[in-house]
Amino acid sequence: MDLFAPAIVEIVCGIDEAGRGPLAGPVCAAAVVLDPARPIAGLNDSKQLSEKKRDTLAPLIRERALAWAVGWASVEEIDQHNIRQANFLAMKRAFKGLKLVPTLALVDGKDPPPLSCKVTCIIGGDALEPAISAASILAKTSRDAVMVDLCAQFPGYGFSQHKGYGSAAHMEALRRLGPSPVHRRTFAPVRALLEGVV
Repeated sequence: MDLFAPAIVEIVCGIDEAGRGPLAGPVCAAAVVLDPARPIAGLNDSKQLSEKKRDTLAPLIRERALAWAVGWASVEEIDQHNIRQANFLAMKRAFKGLKLVPTLALVDGKDPPPLSCKVTCIIGGDALEPAISAASILAKTSRDAVMVDLCAQFPGYGFSQHKGYGSAAHMEALRRLGPSPVHRRTFAPVRALLEGVV
């Protein structure tokens, strides 16, 4: 045994997504490698934080993390592959966008994406593991910004308010206006409208 062999340092990234459930818009994933020397106070599951708090933390994460990246899967990819596979695509794109090569990915949930390193899934990890919390915040703020832009492109649906989720106001707008080009055709409420069931 070589006593002078360098210790193997684990490079850990957290991965989380935003936008699995909405009826419209892309799905977004983020990957973050935090810097232990530059901790960020207040990290938590993005859904547990106010919009103001998320918007405060997101630039801090980008500034202090050793590496971060965001990946996307389009509405077309969601409809073509299904949301699970599109989610994996977004996660792989975020992972590949990192300037460091992680040796371990901590992923929120119980469904491991196919990545080129070890993957550990943690149910509720976005509230338990700071790197996943950071990824959750970046994914959520990035996707929310895109939905605000889509609201300007496709007025009347209220994307800036509900971010594409199936709220009562969104469902009313869908019935009144019909699906927009950024609605997910394979999701049941949208598909029902297209097929004239509703």
